[in-house]
Amino acid sequence: MSALVTISQVSKIFDSVSGPVHALRDINLTIEAGEFVCLLGPSGCGKSTLLNALAGFAHPSSGTINVSGRVVTEPGPDRGMVFQEYALFPWMTIEANVAFGLEIKGMGRSAISARVEELLRKLGLWDFRERFPKDLSGGMRQRVAIARLLAIDSPIMLMDEPFGALDALTRRSLQDELLKIWAEFKKTIVFVTHSIEEAIYLADRIIVMTYRPGTIKQDVIVTMPRPRDAASADFNALKRDLSAMVMAEQHRHEAAERAAFAVD
Repeated sequence: MSALVTISQVSKIFDSVSGPVHALRDINLTIEAGEFVCLLGPSGCGKSTLLNALAGFAHPSSGTINVSGRVVTEPGPDRGMVFQEYALFPWMTIEANVAFGLEIKGMGRSAISARVEELLRKLGLWDFRERFPKDLSGGMRQRVAIARLLAIDSPIMLMDEPFGALDALTRRSLQDELLKIWAEFKKTIVFVTHSIEEAIYLADRIIVMTYRPGTIKQDVIVTMPRPRDAASADFNALKRDLSAMVMAEQHRHEAAERAAFAVD
């Protein structure tokens, strides 16, 4: 069976006042339909750059990204994105935010109403449907963003640190909610995170990336059954291994910053 996503020899170079910045170098990765994949690493390792390239928001300097056998050249309805900053329309009610993508697709009014109600009820938002994003907590705003993505039914969900700004309890609640959604809707999820524990709790596979230029340091298969116990021996053994990998890259990052500061 062919992979849903194939990333082949992808590199990305940004221009800067101090010269070219090699954000990604020779990334090769395949993702099967229905997988939950986390991209893990320190700041500056290219996690978000790779996610944006997969979304079609950025173009690789070299290499190709294929989704369902087609080269990604721009954003498309087969790939939906959830950002850390929520990205909701502040002038629209919660109901209107979730309905927006369906209206753009030309779905009939009654079908839109039924779909939006189904999703808002499923995510515990129905009683807040007439409120505006400013009236909701951060966790509830992310529920709205997820509902909006589910409404348009993109087979691939791309998530850029969606729970990074939330408190610990809300974060765990939304992690559990996301796992339920993933299991029920059979989505393929690519999820960027700095949190080692979050990656272990959520993912089938954890792609550990190196500090700039971003390459794949390790492709880790997580075999623990769900739900995963963060206090278990297996969980903490994997956490120790991943911490060592990520901290090695963090130390490289810090050393590069010190060297740049010394030159300045």
